[in-house]
Amino acid sequence: MSDHEFRPGECYSYPLLIKKLLVTPLLYAPDQEIVYRDKARMTYRTFHERVHRLADALAGIGLKPGGTVGVLDYDSHRYLECFFAIPMMGAVLHTLNWRLSPDQILYTINHAEDDILLVHADFLPIVEAIRDRLETVKKIVLITDDVANPASKVAFDGEYEILLKGGAASYDFPDLDENTRATTFYTTGTTGLPKGVFFSHRQLVMHTLCGSIALGVYDSRCRFRSTDVYMPMTPMFHV
Repeated sequence: MSDHEFRPGECYSYPLLIKKLLVTPLLYAPDQEIVYRDKARMTYRTFHERVHRLADALAGIGLKPGGTVGVLDYDSHRYLECFFAIPMMGAVLHTLNWRLSPDQILYTINHAEDDILLVHADFLPIVEAIRDRLETVKKIVLITDDVANPASKVAFDGEYEILLKGGAASYDFPDLDENTRATTFYTTGTTGLPKGVFFSHRQLVMHTLCGSIALGVYDSRCRFRSTDVYMPMTPMFHV
């Protein structure tokens, strides 16, 4: 064999993309349940379909690669769907911190140049207070756990679950450069205005793999097994 045949990365280029993280659960645990409070239960197979439907729905209301979607929601199954669908489209997920003041939330939305906002009904008062000062937002999608939509001064461009029902069950996610921006969030507790931080697909996949190794390989009280169930407590807008 020549030296050329031993050069790393030439035989098999495997980009570290967020969509690759769905391969393992769909292969080994497609019927494992994802649970959100007493509101929703679904398998990874159903979750996978909903990620595709969300992407198709967002594309249908104008989201394009390079666009940004801000999300104001609790740690829900919907948030998890956004963590996959939006970056997998080539867009950026802006994890909005609803514990900031309305003026700071407004600043982060305008600074991140959000195109679309997904807003839980509980946080509508925040959006109502800043709606007239939003500079880049073109569409607002309501998230609600109730059957009826709440009364609001905000004009919605759809409701999350209704949009998903109208979305296609299969979406052609592009093969991106692994250094493509995937998410952005803003710091808190710093001097001055919040500071924006971006993460790429590569960074997030590497972090996931490193976390899996660190939590799974060492014999400790926090050791994770493939059959364990994990309940996240940290807000999804923060990490």
